[in-house]
Amino acid sequence: MSQSKIYKRHRFPPEIIQYAVWLYHRFNLSHRDVEDLMAERGITVSYETIRLWCNKFGSKYAQRLRRKHQGYGDTFFIDEVFINIQGKHYLWRAVDQDGEVVDVFLQKRRDGGAAKRFFRRLLRKYRGEPRKIVTDKLRSYNVAHRELILETIHDTSQYANNRAELSHEPTRVRERGMRKFKSMQQAQRFLGAHAAVYNLFNLGIGRELSIFPHACLCSLGRGSGDIGMSN
Repeated sequence: MSQSKIYKRHRFPPEIIQYAVWLYHRFNLSHRDVEDLMAERGITVSYETIRLWCNKFGSKYAQRLRRKHQGYGDTFFIDEVFINIQGKHYLWRAVDQDGEVVDVFLQKRRDGGAAKRFFRRLLRKYRGEPRKIVTDKLRSYNVAHRELILETIHDTSQYANNRAELSHEPTRVRERGMRKFKSMQQAQRFLGAHAAVYNLFNLGIGRELSIFPHACLCSLGRGSGDIGMSN
């Protein structure tokens, strides 16, 4: 979809919308915080408008960032964590050896069926089987490994999966700042966009902070309607 169609009937220029959505997903800010930051720059926009922008454009920007992603490593660290969204749910997450978030997926269970659903998502995104997966000793992982990627090395040794467990911390920080997620749909939408923006700023694979994030944000914004503000 062209930039003109994406932003049709929006009063504010694309650069302002992109900047507001990027602020919300990049930093631990509420919609009201973003409203204040925009006001400081002379832009009067309500927090409710910013919320609607994030809901509408966050997933679109995340899709474009994922299409431009340079690819993941060959080792996946996988973990699931309890999250309270109107009852018990589990957030499944996979990161590679460089700390890149491969996928996040909310489910109501953590049994063998849930593990297989998550593994199938990973295989579609990775377009093949990883060389190695690292998990805890939850039996559900053994079921998915045995039925879907038997040739892949499966490491369940103690402390090996610390990388995946620590990767949940940014989500916990945002969850507290948002005073809990309100629904599975809202949480999945936000976490997908948050992961894409997180990967853009991940320095675990030798990127230079001084040139990478700002340059990529601006290049995404030129001619495609992605996030970033021109100078």
